[in-house]
Amino acid sequence: MFEYREGEGGLVLRMDWYRIIFCFLMAGSVAATEATGPAEASFAKDILPILEDHCYACHGDGEKKGGLALDGFQTEKDVHHGYKIWEQIRKLVAAGEMPPEGRKKRPNGEERDLLAGWARHSLDDFYRTAPPDPGRVTVRRLNRNEYNNVVRDLLFVDFRPDNDFPADDTGYGFDNIGDVLSMSPLLMEKYLDAAEAIAQKVVAIPQKPGPGTAFQKAYFELPLVKYTEEAAFKEFVVKFMRRAYRREIRAEEIDRMMAVSKAAVDEATSIHARVQVVIQAVLVSPHFLFRWELDGAPSNPKAIRRLNEYELASRLAFFIWSSGPDDRLLDLAAKGTLRKQLEAEVRRMLADPKAEALVRNFSGQWLQLRDLDIVRPDKNLFPAYTTELRDYMRQETEMLFADVLRGNRPLTELLTARYSFVNEPLAALYGLPNVQGKAFRKVTLEGDVRAGVLGHASVLTLTSDPNRTSPVKRGKYVLDNILGTPPPPPPPNVPELEETGEIKGTMREQMAKHSTNAVCASCHKKMDPIGFAFENFDAIGRYRTDDNGAPVDAGGQLDSGESFKNAAELRVIFATKKSDLFIRCVTEKMLTFALGRGLEYYDKRPVDKIIDRLEGNDGKSFHLVMGIVESLPFDMKRGEAAP
Repeated sequence: MFEYREGEGGLVLRMDWYRIIFCFLMAGSVAATEATGPAEASFAKDILPILEDHCYACHGDGEKKGGLALDGFQTEKDVHHGYKIWEQIRKLVAAGEMPPEGRKKRPNGEERDLLAGWARHSLDDFYRTAPPDPGRVTVRRLNRNEYNNVVRDLLFVDFRPDNDFPADDTGYGFDNIGDVLSMSPLLMEKYLDAAEAIAQKVVAIPQKPGPGTAFQKAYFELPLVKYTEEAAFKEFVVKFMRRAYRREIRAEEIDRMMAVSKAAVDEATSIHARVQVVIQAVLVSPHFLFRWELDGAPSNPKAIRRLNEYELASRLAFFIWSSGPDDRLLDLAAKGTLRKQLEAEVRRMLADPKAEALVRNFSGQWLQLRDLDIVRPDKNLFPAYTTELRDYMRQETEMLFADVLRGNRPLTELLTARYSFVNEPLAALYGLPNVQGKAFRKVTLEGDVRAGVLGHASVLTLTSDPNRTSPVKRGKYVLDNILGTPPPPPPPNVPELEETGEIKGTMREQMAKHSTNAVCASCHKKMDPIGFAFENFDAIGRYRTDDNGAPVDAGGQLDSGESFKNAAELRVIFATKKSDLFIRCVTEKMLTFALGRGLEYYDKRPVDKIIDRLEGNDGKSFHLVMGIVESLPFDMKRGEAAP
C-alpha cells in the first residue's frame, strides 16, 4: 500500500488515491455504526445519563417541580408503567420546551433527539407487543341526555325530566364517561320525583274503543276487554321491562313486579293505577338507571370476554342514538344474530332520525359547540349577536357534521367543505346573498374563505374573547380538537393581555410583547401562527380585512415548517399534510365517546386498525363508525383488579 522512494526533498510517502478514498469511506462507515440511534439506545447506558445531567436538578434528587420526579424511572419497564407521563415528556423534549430555556445546562440537539426518539420507539414497541386488552368500562348510570331519550322512546312523550337533574360531570371531554357519572342522594330524589310525574302524564288506558295514544298502542291491544285485563297487564309488564332493562326478563322478575303492582294499590283499583305503579318502579330500578354488563368475574383483570348480544345492542344504541335499543335490536340479540347483521344494523341506525343524537352529543362536545351557551360577546361592540343567532351558528355546524356522517363523505370534508347550511340571519352575518327566511338550506360557498367548520361562526365565536378575537384560544382549539396535539398547560402567574385602556394596534402587535416572554414563547410559537391565520374573522365570525385600522396579516408558518398566507391555505395543510393527525384525533375522540372511558396504551392498536380501515376507504365517515363498533374494545370487556 505504501511506496518509499528517494526524492529531492528526501523520502516521499505515496498512497494510491483510490486507497485513500476507501479508507475515508470505511472510517465514516465505522463512525456511523458506532453512533447510537433511538432504536439501539439503552435506557441505563444512554438515556439515564441525559436525565441525570439535564433533568434531575428540577425533577430528581429530592426535587419534584410540577409534581414530577424522574429519578423513580430506573429501568425501561418503569418508563412503560409511566407511559402517560413519558408521552408528555417526549413531546416537551422534542419541542425543545424542556428543560426550559434559560437554564445554563441544556441538552444539545443530538441528546434531545436521542431522548425523544428513544421514548417514541420504546413506547411504540411497548404498545405493539402488549397483549390485547379491551379495557373495562365502569358500570355507569344514564346521563341526562340518555335518560331523556330513553324515557321518550319507552313512553312516547316529549317530556324532559332531566332538566331538573344536577348537571353531569365530564371526563376526557365527554359527559358519558362511566368514572365520573356518580349517583348522589339529591339525584336519587330527583329520579323518584321524575318517575312519579312521568307515570301520571303517560298513563291513560281507555276503557272503551278509541284511537289510543302511542303508549297504549305500543303496549296494549285495544280496546281492553275486562276479562282479559290481567293477561294484558302481564304482557305489558314483560314488554315494558324488556325494553327498559334492555334484556330478556326472568320469570321471577315478572312475578315480583306483578306482586308489587297488586300490593301498591287496592285490589279494586283499575288497571290504570297498576300500570302507573309499574312505570314508577321500573324508572327507579338500577336495571334501568344503570347500564349493566354483568360479569361472572368482575374483579379478575384476566377475565376477558365477548359481550353478549344484548350488551352489544345496548352499546350500539347508546353510541349512535344516546338511547336504549329498539325492538329490532333486542329481537336480533335474542336470536343471537345481531353480530351477523351488524353492518346492516349500523346503516339502519345512522339513517334513523334518532341518530341526530350522535350528531348533537358527539360533535357538540368534540367541537365544544355546547360552550356557546356561556359565550357572551360584548353587546355594545357586537349588537348583531343574539341568542337566536347563536343557536343558528351551532345548527350550521351540526348540519355539516350530519351531512358528512350520513352522506358517508370523507372526514376531511369537515375541514374543506365549500358548502354549508344557512338561513337568512346567518347568511346576513356571512354576507351571502339570496337567502331568505329562517329555514336552513344548503348553499355553495364562493371561494374557500369559509370552507369547513373552522370557517363557521360557531367555532370562531367560542374561540374569541367578549370584546376581541383571541389567536391563543383559536390556536389552542385547533391543536386540541383538530390536530389532537394539545399544548401543555400555561405556567402559573402568566399575565393576560392588558385589558385596561384603549386597545391599540392589531392583535398581532398586541400579542408580540406577550409572546416574547421566554416562559410563554415555546407554546405561543405553536398556537399563535394558527390563531393569527383566522384574524380575518372578528369575534363573532364576520369577515374583515382590517383590524383597528390596519390591514390584517393572516400569514404565518407552522412550527413544523409549512407556510401559509391565510386561513384557507392553512385548512388545506390540515386536510392534506396534517390529515393523519386530524383523522387520528377524530378517531380517538369518537372511540372515547363510544366506549364511555378514556383511552389507554392498549387502545393504540385498535385505533391504528380503525385508521387503516379509513385510509383504505378514502377516509369516509361510515368506516369510522363501523371500525369502532367492530373494534376489540367495543366488542369485548374484561374485569379489573380490586383496589
